[in-house]
Amino acid sequence: MSAKKGGERLRAALLRERASDAVEEMDLPGCDPGRLERTYAQFALVNRVVAGWRGIYRTRIRPRLSADSPASLLDIGCGGGDLSVLLARWAARDGLRLEVTAIDPDPRAILFARSRHAAADVTFRQVSSAELLEEGHRYDVVVSNHVLHHLDGLGAFLAESAILSRGTVVHNDIRRSPAAYALFLAGSWVLTGSYIRQDGLTSIRRSYTAAELAGAAPPGWTVVRHAPFRNLLLLDAPDGHHPERPAARG
Repeated sequence: MSAKKGGERLRAALLRERASDAVEEMDLPGCDPGRLERTYAQFALVNRVVAGWRGIYRTRIRPRLSADSPASLLDIGCGGGDLSVLLARWAARDGLRLEVTAIDPDPRAILFARSRHAAADVTFRQVSSAELLEEGHRYDVVVSNHVLHHLDGLGAFLAESAILSRGTVVHNDIRRSPAAYALFLAGSWVLTGSYIRQDGLTSIRRSYTAAELAGAAPPGWTVVRHAPFRNLLLLDAPDGHHPERPAARG
């Protein structure tokens, strides 16, 4: 057996099941602050290249926006804030009115986002989605990027995002596959001085296949495969009606 085929079989075996117990170093409270800041900074490049949000904005967010009346968007788990800023800029360039709120419970993420994007037309808050619910907030569009695979269970998070939204919810996450793992392994060597490379590989191992995500999501949610190597978990209720809060799943 060639070394190449051996490596492919090893990756396939490694990725056969979701590695839900694997830990990403940037999530640890004691991780290196300098490397964490470089990780947040490099997310901007990674998200532009591989997350596919430009197409998501065009097809799933822009049709809900208007030049006459403002729409509101919530970005849950915003990290360094680059996606929130991109969505606000794209809407502004299209002449559409969009008020973006970006939240993250990690004070390190919000501190970075506020300092890096001080001039952006985005409101950054250190708060959880559950706390927003307690405050009575609702938004026309709710999104998240690379959050689902971090969670121990989807039920509570999806219920909160559904109630927070008046209409569209888009959760964009990695779709686990040997090809995604191999390509990220080959292409991420340039991302030095951060946690991107090692945590990115861990993220792929923790992420769902499309079938797994569809099985884990409550009724009413739809999984759509999105390039490159992404799952979109969608809830779209134009009349503002969403399923009742489901029981949390482990």
